[in-house]
Amino acid sequence: MTNRNGFLLRVLPAALAILFLPLAAEAFETKAREAILIDASTGAVLLDKDSDASMPPASMSKIMTIYMVFEALKDGRLSLDEKLPVSEKAWRMGGSKMFVRVGDEVRVEDLLRGVIVQSGNDACIVLAEALGGSEEAFAEAMTAKARELGLTGSTFANATGWPHPEQRMTARDLATLARLTIENFPEYYPYYKEKTFTWSDIKQGNRNPLLYRSINADGLKTGHTEEAGFGLTASAIRDGRRLILVVNGLSSMKERAEESHRIMAWGFREFENVELFQAGATVEEGDVWQGEADTVPLVATTDVTVTLPRKARGDLVVKVKYEGPIATPIAQGQPLASLMVTAPGIPDVEVPLVAGQDVARLGPFGRLVSGLKYMVFGTP
Repeated sequence: MTNRNGFLLRVLPAALAILFLPLAAEAFETKAREAILIDASTGAVLLDKDSDASMPPASMSKIMTIYMVFEALKDGRLSLDEKLPVSEKAWRMGGSKMFVRVGDEVRVEDLLRGVIVQSGNDACIVLAEALGGSEEAFAEAMTAKARELGLTGSTFANATGWPHPEQRMTARDLATLARLTIENFPEYYPYYKEKTFTWSDIKQGNRNPLLYRSINADGLKTGHTEEAGFGLTASAIRDGRRLILVVNGLSSMKERAEESHRIMAWGFREFENVELFQAGATVEEGDVWQGEADTVPLVATTDVTVTLPRKARGDLVVKVKYEGPIATPIAQGQPLASLMVTAPGIPDVEVPLVAGQDVARLGPFGRLVSGLKYMVFGTP
């Protein structure tokens, strides 16, 4: 049908539309002061509680420290076997420790495990001094990297998450950073699922409680200070679908373990991903005006996948919108239309569609015949 603005709207058949289900998050309470749960592939937010509030991240800020190290490994500035010296500052650092000794030279890979598994503040400083010259300079670089990555609510004063008024992040930034870590460093991310690491004959366990539960978690990092409370940035994958969770401000380790497991299990249970179209798929055939073909394929340029509640099975409208019939000549890849997905209670989704092939314009006689056909039969 054509609307009053001259746009052609094609409602997709019901048999197809039933797969295009809306994301309509149900009310879900959490004891966390700040929380966010996202789907890693679509970016859909399943749970949001003050996720943009500025908060002390405690040791969860070590995810940024490790991101910087992963980046240095990937671009060749560091290697896993390279040995780094332990300064007196690193050795004297309090809080969680890897127990490196002043004057030692420690492999980067061991330091990574010391930070990720043992949450070692001393290991953080060794790495920070190697990459930045000083922990202060490294913290400035962390903040600059945060801006580059779009983490607008994150500033860093140190590499460890040690309490400081300028050491701030948001739950949303932590979720984004976790997602980028997983996407950008698949060769290094598996360190986050290691449960134990021994250094100086001291065996320590990973503090991430979800690694020990049947949720198939594989990262990332806990945090705790008096101001921050108990927090966790976590990720788990089930049937190829990954969720990322951030919680903070919980009252105890027990509450952190129980609440994070409860939220993650809810996310897997209540939501699913549905692939609508793959990149290059023809969504619809658009009517063509005076072309050597009567129609042109309207093609999706990217994969189109939506996250939706498993119980949602209606109240959805899917349309292809374009101004038609489409004038020729048409070039392959030319933007022509939009795929529009709407449903009550969710933001509208609009995906551009392009021409799947060239369509040349008819010659003078062909255009005359086409015009007569349109006047008589009402078709291009």
